[in-house]
Amino acid sequence: MTAVPTALLLDTSATGVRTVTLNRPERLNAVDPVMANELPAAIDAAAADDAVRVIVVTGAGRGFCSGLDLSEPPRLPTTTLAERLDPVAWVGRWVLALSRCEKPVIAAVNGAAAGAGFGLALAADIRVVAAGARMTAGYVRRALSPDAGVSYFLPRLVGLSRATDILLTGRDIDAAEAERIGLAAAVFPDAEFLERVTAYAERLAAGPPLAFALTKRLVRDGLDSPLEPHLERELNYIKTCFASKDVAEALRAFTEKRAPRFTGE
Repeated sequence: MTAVPTALLLDTSATGVRTVTLNRPERLNAVDPVMANELPAAIDAAAADDAVRVIVVTGAGRGFCSGLDLSEPPRLPTTTLAERLDPVAWVGRWVLALSRCEKPVIAAVNGAAAGAGFGLALAADIRVVAAGARMTAGYVRRALSPDAGVSYFLPRLVGLSRATDILLTGRDIDAAEAERIGLAAAVFPDAEFLERVTAYAERLAAGPPLAFALTKRLVRDGLDSPLEPHLERELNYIKTCFASKDVAEALRAFTEKRAPRFTGE
């Protein structure tokens, strides 16, 4: 029997958008051990569900995720032997779940995203940010080094020099700067945020699942790959796409001057 999440809210629209909402609004959705365990399970479940086309991760209330819950003295919740021996335990598990997911993942940053919450946003494929939201690595404010993939994703997204500045100063990044430096794909007005995120996700959900999955693989693998083997992967993947029913549907839709109806076949 599948456990019901207690730190998350899950919703799937008729269009195939699975919304995963971090649900500790009284703590600005700070990460506790329950959330740390439930989030990767929820992402893995969405990735395995053929009815889900797009995953949206957001926060309840006025925050996205404020990072590690510091209501108690800060410590990693490694209470079992298995957790102590796990080299990527804690928020590392949710970063791996997001990065391995072959469906589009959108971080809908509705409010503060700090520390591990910043890492959560960075691990998504696309970040859309509310105009009033702020993001920060913030680790140095607590005399900590980064976790949650922040030091991995940030230089790849904004460049080494700018990433180092953000990490060492611990400063806030507002929505306008996030869009300017490439952290945010779009900034939406606070009052229209949910509506605009829904429309954005539904447009993606109408897209071709196989092509999305293979495109995500290419983008991910290309970051660390020499050119020639990457060209070989591109050719192999586009051959796979050409053999799919979705390509035939795209061509028919173009001829018939209508929107395509993709099935992932």
